[in-house]
This record gives sequence, C-alpha cells and structure tokens, in this order.
Amino acid sequence: MRYGAIEDKKMKEKIIRTTCGICQIGCGALVHTKQGQITMIEGDPEHPLNKGVLCSKGLASLEYLHHPDRLRQPLKRAGKRGEGKWSPISWDEALSLTAGKFIESKERYGAESVAFMRGAAKGLQDDYLTRFANLFGSPNITSMAHVCFVPRKIASTMTYGYYAIPDFDHPPKCIIVWGNNVSDTLHHVYLRIKKAVNQGAYLIVVDPYKNKIAKMADLWVRLKPGEDLALALSILHVIIKESLYNPYFVDHYTAGFDELKDHIESYAPEKTADTTWVPQEIIQKIAKIYTENKPACIQWGNGIDHGINNFQTARAICIMRAITGNLGTPGGELQWISPPIMERGSPQFSQQDKISPEVRQKRLVGEERLLPTVFYALPQALTDAMLTGNPYPIKCAFIQGCNALLTYPNVRKVYEALQNLDFMVVSDMFMTPTAMLADIALPVTTYLEFDSIVFSPYSHAVASVQQQVSHIPECRSDYEILRDLAIKIGFGEYFWKTEEECLDVILKPAGINFREFKNIAVLEGAKQYRVYEQKGFPTPSGKVELYSKRLKEWGFDPLPSYAENGGDSFTKTKPDEAYPLVLTSWKIDPYRHSCGRQITSLRKIHPEPLIIIHPETAKRNGITEGDNVVVETETGNIVQKAIFDNEIDSRIVGVDFAWWFPEETKDLMFGWDKSNINIIINDKPPFGKELGTQALRGIPCKIYKSSAQRQLH
Repeated sequence: MRYGAIEDKKMKEKIIRTTCGICQIGCGALVHTKQGQITMIEGDPEHPLNKGVLCSKGLASLEYLHHPDRLRQPLKRAGKRGEGKWSPISWDEALSLTAGKFIESKERYGAESVAFMRGAAKGLQDDYLTRFANLFGSPNITSMAHVCFVPRKIASTMTYGYYAIPDFDHPPKCIIVWGNNVSDTLHHVYLRIKKAVNQGAYLIVVDPYKNKIAKMADLWVRLKPGEDLALALSILHVIIKESLYNPYFVDHYTAGFDELKDHIESYAPEKTADTTWVPQEIIQKIAKIYTENKPACIQWGNGIDHGINNFQTARAICIMRAITGNLGTPGGELQWISPPIMERGSPQFSQQDKISPEVRQKRLVGEERLLPTVFYALPQALTDAMLTGNPYPIKCAFIQGCNALLTYPNVRKVYEALQNLDFMVVSDMFMTPTAMLADIALPVTTYLEFDSIVFSPYSHAVASVQQQVSHIPECRSDYEILRDLAIKIGFGEYFWKTEEECLDVILKPAGINFREFKNIAVLEGAKQYRVYEQKGFPTPSGKVELYSKRLKEWGFDPLPSYAENGGDSFTKTKPDEAYPLVLTSWKIDPYRHSCGRQITSLRKIHPEPLIIIHPETAKRNGITEGDNVVVETETGNIVQKAIFDNEIDSRIVGVDFAWWFPEETKDLMFGWDKSNINIIINDKPPFGKELGTQALRGIPCKIYKSSAQRQLH
C-alpha cells in the first residue's frame, strides 16, 4: 500500500510513510495530516522492522515537534558562559561568526585545534559532520562510538568479516540475551524474542538486573557488572573441554582452534566463579543448554560495550557463535545482503582521504594506540587538551546534538574544559546544560522536518524513507547547517545544493532517486544462509579467525584475554571497605540517553532518577524506600531516589543514567550535576587497549541517606 497516495480531496487528509528518528533503530511510522497539519503518528504495520508498533518515544514525536521550549532561532551568548543571557541573531550572522572563528583558529593553531563532537543521532547527520570535519582538515572528531555498538561491530568484522544478526523468525531453539534491555531499547527485537519463546525457544538472560526480558527467562544469570569477558571465556572453556563444539565447522571453517584450546585453560568455571559471581554449575549449564539446543543465537547489547574489555568480550562471544556452528544457520546468526545503496561511513562519502595519514595520527587519543581501523578522537583526551593545551591546544568546538555534560565521563572536568574554549557552537533542539555554555546555539529540526534515509543498524538490513511533513520556522536540519557553514568557510562545492540531491547520490546504486524512494518507502536486504560454504568468510584467511594474526601484527591480543584494571592478572583485589558496593546502570524505555526529560508523556512514565537497591543493603545503610540516597565513588557523589528490588544482588546498586531537570528554570544549568551518573564516573586509565574505552560499570561505590529529603523533580 502506498500511503503517500491516499488522499481525501474534500478533507485534504493524507497518510505519509516515514521513519521515526527519535532513536537510531529506524521504526516505520505513519503520519496523519489534515489540511497540512499533523494530527497523529502511529506505527507502520507494513514496515518489516517494527510491524506497526512504536515505543513511547516514537509516540511522543509531536510533543518534540511542538514543544514550547524548543530552540527556534539562532542565539548568541550575551553574558558569561552558563548565565543564560542570549541575544537572537540571524542565521547569516551566526554562521558567519562561526566560520570566522574556525578559520582564525585553523590559521593560528592548525585545523586540529577545532574539535567536532557528535551526539547519539547515528543517522546520516553523523556522516554529514564527519564529511565536514574531514574537508575542514581536523582529525579531532569524537563521539561515543568506543562505548556504543562499534566495539561489537569491529570485533565481529575482525573475527568473521561481518556483523552477524540473529535469525529470530526461523525461530531459534535457544536465545541468549546478553547485556541488552531489549524490552526498553529494542522493542522490535523484544517482540521477536517473545514470539520465539512462545514457540518453545529456551531463553537465557545475562544481566545483573531482572528486567522484563529476564523475567521471561528460563535461566537468569546474575553476572557481576563489568565481568562479561570472564564469563564468556569460562563458557568457552566448558564448550571446548567437554567437546560441545561443532568439530566439522571448526575443522573446515576456522583458523586458530588449537591456540584457542590452549588459551582457555586458565578460565575454568571454578576459577572464574568468584570473579563473575556466577556459580560453576550455572556456567556449565549455560554452555550445555546453548550447545544442545540448536540453532541458537545471542542477542547482545550496550552492556558489553561499557568496559575496558569490550572489544575482547565481543570477540569471545563471536567465537562462541562460530565454534558451535551457529553462523549462517537458519535460526542462528546471519550475514545479510544490504540494500543496494551507498554504504554509510564509506570513504567516498566521508571524504576521509582529504586528511593525510600524518595529520590523522595527530588526533587526540592520549597515550592509547588503538586499532588502526579506528579514526575517532577520544572524549577524555579531547577534554585534557582543552584544559592543558597538550599535546596542542583545542580552541574551538562544534557540538552536534551532544549533551557532553551528561554523557562524558568525569563531567565536572568536562565543564571546566568547555569553559576554557575560545569559541563553542552547539546545534540542538533544546537548550541543554551543554548548550548553555555555547557562544552560539543553533536550532535544529526534528525528524519530521527534513528528508533522509534511515539505515537499521542492529537487525534486519533495511533502508527506510524519512519524509519532511512539517517545519518550524527558523529551524534547520544538520545538513543545511553544515552545508551553509561549508560555503562560508570555503569548501561548499563538496556539499550538494539540497539535501535531496545528496540523498539521490546515496540511492544511485539502487537505480532510483529520492523522489521515487518516497513512493517505495523501504528497501530490504536479504538473509544469507551458509554463504561461507561457497565463498568462505570475508576475512584475510577466508575463515573465522579465532586466533587473529592481524591483531598480533598490530600489537594486540590475538585471542580474547581478560584484563582487570588494566593488568593481565586474573586474581581479584580485596574488597574495599571505603567503597564496598558495585555500581551499574542501564537504559530505560522513555528516554534516549539525556533526551526527553522535558517531554510530558515520557516524564510521567519515569518522573525522577531512581537508584535500585536490595532491601538488605538499604537496611544496612539506614535507608528506607523513597529516601533520597547519595551514591558516591572516588570521583564524586550524586543523589537519586531509592527503590527496592528483592532480586538484585545485595552487592550492587543500579543507578539511573543521564539525568538533568529542564523544568528547573531557576537553576540556569538545569540541575545538571545533581543526579547525573557521569559526575561519579572517572576518566582516568586504564582504558581498553583496542578502542580506548573506560570502565562505565562495575565501579566501587558506597551509598548513604541524603540529609536533604526533598523532591528531586
């Protein structure tokens, strides 16, 4: 059905197919309009991804569009940073001032003195900013890639050449959900898992918290936060020692099994049980259920990304998939043929070759070396350079949809660093704590106000249309902002006149233009089963590389090796009496990172920041349910409201993520430092050797009742 063609000429009613852009998943949506005004948004039942279901964030799209607090014109700072004093200016003045400051910094200090900071959009907006930074000549473009998805993607590519996606629709006989709160963050995957479970699939959930998917599980594994790699290696130990692997697949399609077999000797369940908090018999049970119920698949998530072992954890899980013969199998883990369009992040589009290897090597990564396939700068290194001028000064920053004061580690230090900049421009929908520090604030559009193509990164290989159906005057898309800024700086010829022309180029391999794509709405990829039998794997050896010679040549561990606090020892440190508890966090349904706290319908679902504590832990610390509780680490302290959970491990506290209070207008910085978890997350080493990731979970902490027992919101 072509909804865009449905029109009642008398009432002028239309239904337009588009794609929700509140998060990166890419769920199909139907926008109902009457006389040019949007009246309703609902899920698109014909979209192959979400099949008509929208989460609470997507259903709140009109609240984002029409919110009275949206930025609606460019603003220039009129007082000190953070004072909230602004003067409205024209777009021409805002972009001319920005261009002048960037050119001046480039001429005096080099292009690398201008940093480009991306937020969590994960759409073409990210690629536009990357293209802009490369054309400008700065290697210092940073995002949260090192703690979100990219560790799993790179590890997958290094192991078997592609990102494997579970084939839930077959269905599998066993599903492991590992570090992924799918009911709140991947609802289309959650619905597929529910269906598979109803058809008899055995469900194992590895998560410290008994979330909605864990409550469905046949086996819930209460892992200690941050110890995913130790558990994965221990499961591999059982699979190999008890010959539970697929010998035919291992012999014909893998390289390095003998080295792996020797390597896992150190990770016997009896040795890892104290480390992981998972009993020996449970580790053995996971291995047996996973291998005896085939086909099987593993749905992993962001919880795996949040530690120094993230890359090697993902490698270990990839190896689990491979040696059990679940790659390419119906109901297992599949390689998809992508839709025939220009690949996101391709060198052709990103213009990465405009920066020489010598300049690229100057990007800020601190003392880390990182994998040679990684091109980003690290947030913690960028912050240090802003403060110290070492190894060279950072003078300007372009911040696109990134609320760094809520999402970077050790944010009090980030606050000082941003204050130290000569010039800072922020493009966003709302005035955030980070935008409050800007010299120029630019009003950006919602997804309902510009055309685009949305690529689904985590499941079905789908490219979906996003159509402009509304427009708030004076707001511009990220593409329009960067195009016009490029013109003023002097490389506008590298940007297309309109966003539609850019999208035409992306769609050219499919033989269509964007106008035609509006009627098609969706381009689907295709599942591939056992393609390796004819073509092998897209790796240098043509096999699954259990032992990676490339990693060895680059100076990294060729097999997944556990590192605790930056060392190679598997011996646990003694309990710390000062900080006896372990901190973790997770994402929740109404919000995407720091977004949505000002949206009424979402705030009603989860109105204030909650710390989840076992009742016994609370009792020992003199805390009753509903108390405001201080959570403290060596880095700082914050306050959140206590909620009890009898099933969480009594050694763990679960802290809400990315909290600020847009309604606190008397606080010019919106209470950014009151309940914000990144106040208590450190930015010091050790970092992950491959990707530069710091520990975001499994951090020692303590709790105590707050002396100020007032409402947090």
